[in-house]
Amino acid sequence: MRDTHMTQEMILANATLVLPEETVTGSIVVRDGQIVDMAQGASVPSGAEDCDGDYVAPGLVELHTDNLERHMRPRPKVDWPHQAAIVAHDAELASVGITTVFDALRVGSILSDPNKKYGKYARSVASELLSMRDNGALRISHHIHLRAETCSETLVDELAEFGPEDRVGIVSLMDHTPGQRQFTDISKFEAYIRGKYAMDSEGFDDYVAFLHGLHDQYGKTHEEATVAAAKRYGAVLASHDDTTAAQVATSAGYGIHLAEFPTTVEAAQANHAHGIANIMGGPNLVRGGSHSGNVAAIDLAHRGLLDILSSDYVPSSLLLGAVMLGREWGDMAKGLHTVTAAPARYTNLDDRGRLQIGLQADLIRFRLAEGVPALRAVWHKGVRAA
Repeated sequence: MRDTHMTQEMILANATLVLPEETVTGSIVVRDGQIVDMAQGASVPSGAEDCDGDYVAPGLVELHTDNLERHMRPRPKVDWPHQAAIVAHDAELASVGITTVFDALRVGSILSDPNKKYGKYARSVASELLSMRDNGALRISHHIHLRAETCSETLVDELAEFGPEDRVGIVSLMDHTPGQRQFTDISKFEAYIRGKYAMDSEGFDDYVAFLHGLHDQYGKTHEEATVAAAKRYGAVLASHDDTTAAQVATSAGYGIHLAEFPTTVEAAQANHAHGIANIMGGPNLVRGGSHSGNVAAIDLAHRGLLDILSSDYVPSSLLLGAVMLGREWGDMAKGLHTVTAAPARYTNLDDRGRLQIGLQADLIRFRLAEGVPALRAVWHKGVRAA
């Protein structure tokens, strides 16, 4: 169990402090897990750590990552021990500057299709994760994000396994029916599925027909059940892969506040018109485009339509992407805002995400090495996490 009792004061001095709207040279004082003082200037008081001009920023807040699933299933048909996977996932996120994470767990399974079955796991993994969190076994803050697959067979039953006591933070409405949203170009879906599951063309056609049947049978019912469940949990509701203004209008009617990975400029513009924040993937930004052929994150950034970054499937892309945005915009504070204050605000985490007296001391220290952020240290609640 980690010892989170602060016995000494920590002072980081001669740092480039990343504030909500600017960067300044200054110092920050941490005591008992909180930021207790801040000052401008390059002086280094006795006992302080000289940061030599390194950036000191709030710890990163990650709203959607599938990274835990990757640790639980490192190879097809390999089920890694869950507690070990959780510890490894936690350590990896800390190592790239993430101090708060909403771990995405799928709810909604397919049990009857012979081509691609996948069973439920969210309830058992969430229980293990929450237990380890409450017992102080983890380095950073973990929250639950339920990815509700409306194109599935068991969604209603799996949603019923969670309640307000689980403090689910985010519920996202997902519809991966081929031919729309993320896979409007069905050839991209075919390449993905056949490559991942070694499926022949006939099997793929059968699978697509099966998914369309599921959508027709359950889609609307599952959508309504997901919205109701989010309200019951007290969770923030998110949409996923919005493509059209009509889909965004439906999202707005449901009370959605976050839009994960809109696939078109049309959808991103509609989200802003409805006051819905656009989340784009760090891998999309770093790679210069979407692997599914959808809108590029940098295009939305240039249009003023990118609000929040998520690392999605590459944890290290979060800080790298924020720095890339900072350089692109000529404003490092604005770039870091997309991975700190903005995600914290939209998930009602008012105690973190900013360098401000009285807030939780989740901090990162990094410098740029040939344009790439090199992390020097990470603190969660004032305790060194990486």
